[in-house]
Amino acid sequence: MQAFKRRIYGNFGEMMADLIWPLRHRAQMRQAMRSGLVSPQFRERLMMAVTAVNQCRYCATFHTYESERVGLDNDEIRELLAGDLAHAPEEELPALLYAQHYAEHNGRPDPITRQSLKTTYGPARADAIETVLRLIRMGNLLGNSTDWLLHKVSFGYFGGN
Repeated sequence: MQAFKRRIYGNFGEMMADLIWPLRHRAQMRQAMRSGLVSPQFRERLMMAVTAVNQCRYCATFHTYESERVGLDNDEIRELLAGDLAHAPEEELPALLYAQHYAEHNGRPDPITRQSLKTTYGPARADAIETVLRLIRMGNLLGNSTDWLLHKVSFGYFGGN
């Protein structure tokens, strides 16, 4: 059987903790999504940066449409999904690099890098950025975990190991 190489939840408890988090942090989510601290275009760039690292096909598809809807052009969307930030808005670049770091470290960023985000954007905006990153990481891992399960079932059922 081919190895499944995308990041998934390590255990059921980790997944449940992520699923419960939004219920306990509704105000924080409203702040991140509706306060204007993170524009819709910026939010989609952040989500695409994390999705590029985690390679969730469901999130890539959904956020491609969302990115188009909020005005990102197809070239930028392709670059973001490829992990290329060369044409990202300069003001957003530190957060987008942080988003990649956040995803590469499975939602556990280096404290110095996290403090740099807060210094660059201020505590409220940095918290809103991290909320967006947490939500897309959860979506990515849910999608990838679904694919992992389908991978196991299909290889087990169709004669794989």
